Amino acid sequence: MTSDTKALKIGFSFWGFLGSGILDTPDGGRFWRRPIIDELISRGHELVLLQSNRDLHEAGHALPYRWDSGFPDIDVLLCEWRWPLPGRNTTPCGTTGHTCDLHRQQALLDHYTHTRTTATVLWDTDRQMALDDPFRRMPNVVVCDTARRPATGAAVLFNMVPDALVDGADPVKLAAATRPLALVYVGNQYDRDEAFENFFAPAAARFPHRVAGKWPRTEAWPQVNFTGRCPFPGVAGIYRAALSTVLLLPDRYAAVGAITQRMGEAVTAGCLPLTPTTIACTDQVTPPVLHVADRHEVIERIEWLRGIAGSPEHAELIDTCLRYLQPMRVSHQVAGLDRLITDLAAAHPAGGTAR
Repeated sequence: MTSDTKALKIGFSFWGFLGSGILDTPDGGRFWRRPIIDELISRGHELVLLQSNRDLHEAGHALPYRWDSGFPDIDVLLCEWRWPLPGRNTTPCGTTGHTCDLHRQQALLDHYTHTRTTATVLWDTDRQMALDDPFRRMPNVVVCDTARRPATGAAVLFNMVPDALVDGADPVKLAAATRPLALVYVGNQYDRDEAFENFFAPAAARFPHRVAGKWPRTEAWPQVNFTGRCPFPGVAGIYRAALSTVLLLPDRYAAVGAITQRMGEAVTAGCLPLTPTTIACTDQVTPPVLHVADRHEVIERIEWLRGIAGSPEHAELIDTCLRYLQPMRVSHQVAGLDRLITDLAAAHPAGGTAR
């Protein structure tokens, strides 16, 4: 606990896993979620987790945290923002395929944010919250955005990289590693077809590569090696086998420079992230030598990287990319989150009686 913050009881709502989870899930938050919780606890706060314990119920992993399905007394509500997914969380409770994340989030917001005016932080990790959502205007609510160019009125809270991975990355050893693949992509198809067509697929026709993730519509790219979803613990190994990746973002991310956890996953494994210039704020993301304007530059950069692989120049480039990760460290971002929630809780102490 730092001298300028006070211990708070934080209720954290998220729909995902803290550990490895299960294969059939797109939950990228596994990369940074548990380190965030551990960092908040190390700063003296108490955490209670308010959604379903999916680690236990679905993956069979008992983790040393507290879950609560009710409405415990808390000072701050922290939510990874959930949105309607027709056929999943909009269906009646108990029906086949239903997930109760949205219903539970609404119950938490009704109880804490509306009724008790509890200080509330809504982290829009998928940038799905409408710009005119009434929560953005509530005095006891702060919306956090992952973008370098955040929505008006939003605070910035990046998708984070665990400190241990950054500190443990040795550029010389990473450069010396055998990398049989020239190019990989790890992640699901969601809204990435245009970026994939422009920046990945042409290079895939020329170099050894792999695409791991859920890609249900692949007919347009018969030359691409789609290998399906992989277990979360296998992600780092895929990156360690590859020289490069391409940061493929949906337009709603690219236009505002909202970089996903894929950059941290890749760089800490020594896989260099080629960065399309269609992404805003590329100068804050990767060094200029990795910026690519079109498919031709992707191919050109991969040829160049293959030529320097294993050299001191390669190690220096990995080291440079690791330095670009510094603002995304969990410790750095959570320090800002700590200041935010402390100020918000002081201005809006929780009221009423908990059930």
